Amino acid sequence: MDLIADRGRRVTVAELNTTKLLAHAAEQAKQRKFDEMLIVDVDAHHYENENFAEILPFMENDVLKQLALSGRAKSRGTVMPQSVGYQDMGGRVTRYPLRASEKTTHKVRDIELGHRWMDAMSVDYSCLFPTGMLSIGLHPQAEMEVELCWAYNRWLTEVVLPENTGRFFSMLCLPFNDPDAAFRQVETFGGRKGVGGFMVTTVRPKTAVHDNRYMKTYRALEERGLVLSFHSGPNWGDHTFQSCNRFLSAHALGFSWYNIIHCTNWIVNGIGERFPKLPVIWIEAGLAWIPFVMQRIDHEYMLRPSEAPLLKKKPSDYMRDMYYTTQPMEIQDHEAMQTTFRMMNAETQLLYASDYPHWDFDLPSTVSDLPWLSEKAKHNILGGTAARLFKLPPRNDKQRENLQRFGNLTAA
Repeated sequence: MDLIADRGRRVTVAELNTTKLLAHAAEQAKQRKFDEMLIVDVDAHHYENENFAEILPFMENDVLKQLALSGRAKSRGTVMPQSVGYQDMGGRVTRYPLRASEKTTHKVRDIELGHRWMDAMSVDYSCLFPTGMLSIGLHPQAEMEVELCWAYNRWLTEVVLPENTGRFFSMLCLPFNDPDAAFRQVETFGGRKGVGGFMVTTVRPKTAVHDNRYMKTYRALEERGLVLSFHSGPNWGDHTFQSCNRFLSAHALGFSWYNIIHCTNWIVNGIGERFPKLPVIWIEAGLAWIPFVMQRIDHEYMLRPSEAPLLKKKPSDYMRDMYYTTQPMEIQDHEAMQTTFRMMNAETQLLYASDYPHWDFDLPSTVSDLPWLSEKAKHNILGGTAARLFKLPPRNDKQRENLQRFGNLTAA
């Protein structure tokens, strides 16, 4: 088949094959004996827009369902909020346009494609997130956000996850612009198979995570032993980034910025003190922002403690109680990274994430090849801590031995 490249050139390419695409990753995994180490990917994605024909009929509101189905027939942009950007690197990441050409036989295409990249990278379990819906918080209609999240969560838990042989789990998408609807979805879907928790997309500038209307949702998650995660993203259209004239700038800052805002509000308003047993994960913001926020809020808190009366320890200590994912890990300065790892207690609080199949994904070797990490830290970060959080069992005897050795073996 041919792709039309820049300036109209035709480039002949073969049909996409994920196994061949990740052949070097598979060889790398074999050399490092990753099969002996339980590896959990806490942030991977599929393209739910390719399944809207199956997802949208799950919407409850007949009027909004008709609008969504009609809008989808005309343009995807009338269903989901769109953002400007160049995630495909100007067409150089060919798996984006070639995605539809890959042949599958499983009745749930996303499961088969997922198993292919997981097997190549030696990933045992993966948390599956949507892609386009990461911008759902920007939808101008809160009721449409509710309906789309409801439909996606039903489709994922009723069609996809039951077919996955147990290797996929998810933190379902919460319609956070409607606190009551978010609570209802926790009650409805929180006990379903493969649901490890719920996810808030942090690209939603008007949301205050400390609003009292969310407290019942946090309590419901805590009582059920579920995880709450905050997944970031870019939004070049935000007024904060309108002076940025390159996608690089908005992308570099945006992923960190939205998590910084919500994490700061979470800490200063004492949510960690109110729900000490609720595991909270901050996803896809990199790691460099963590020591910055720790130092800045600690400094301000020491000067103005009366404005955070619920806190019983320094803000940075609450940050060390929370969890963070690795990708995209800023690997250019290892000394700076070591300081970051030390400040956040990475050995027990950091979780591996690939972000596959996005253009800037990280392989497990991004963690395993850090020369200054202890063996225990590598095992914990790559899967041990996540196995404990999400109650994931080992898949072979060597993994069981290592989980038991480092204190992460669960009863699951």
